[in-house]
Amino acid sequence: MEEQKMSLIEHLSELRKRIIICLVALVIAFIFTFSYSEYIFKLLLFPLQFTPQISLKEGLVFVPDQKLHNTKLVFLGPAEAFWMNMKIALVSGFVLTIPIIFYQLWRFVSPGLYSHEKKYVMPFVLSATGLFLTGVAFCYLIVLPFAMGFLLNYKVGDFLMPMLSVGLYVDFLLKFLLAFGLVFELPILIVITTRMGLITPQTLKKYRRLAIVLAFVVAAIITPTPDAFNQTLMAVPMIILYELGIWVSILLNKKGKNNGGQK
Repeated sequence: MEEQKMSLIEHLSELRKRIIICLVALVIAFIFTFSYSEYIFKLLLFPLQFTPQISLKEGLVFVPDQKLHNTKLVFLGPAEAFWMNMKIALVSGFVLTIPIIFYQLWRFVSPGLYSHEKKYVMPFVLSATGLFLTGVAFCYLIVLPFAMGFLLNYKVGDFLMPMLSVGLYVDFLLKFLLAFGLVFELPILIVITTRMGLITPQTLKKYRRLAIVLAFVVAAIITPTPDAFNQTLMAVPMIILYELGIWVSILLNKKGKNNGGQK
């Protein structure tokens, strides 16, 4: 019993160590990003000013929205602009420290892995970071420009003019950027749960149709607009990521059996 208690204490101590490292990295990144928060803010205006369009000759192009291109944001309280910069710096710092966070997560769970699994540290960190950044980029370049064009032009006519609060606008964007980044981690979650034995690839295949329905339900909740087009933009990548997770989990399970499962 004493040995189990010491093992639990050591486990919690290791968790605290990993959390402290992540927090220190986040603080350092925050100090850096806060110095450039005004430039990052200008980048966040992109979904408000440009609308993506698909051209047969040029592919995906971004066209200035004539109604919104010159829209200026306002702040309604003395401290709103300041807190806007703080939020931008904090979220930007979090994005910069994503590789460190995933690496510390791997270091925390690695003692419970088999020896042949521990060599996957770099593929795990790179793939998890890449999926998160892909989700953020997809939301920034595709979903949000379509969403802003829909929300700010729908039945506005000549009698309404959008006057956006900078605090509400930034909250809106950051919330969906982080949400899409986390949703794109679905393959990693599938691989982890299958490796832990909580679910099997065969079960995932069996409930594929249910997963497709749930993808559209989640997309309807996450996407900022009620139209089916933007919901499909979210649901289709989720379905593709679901299939990717099944394929990777099958591949890793086969390698695990071939390696004999030695720690």
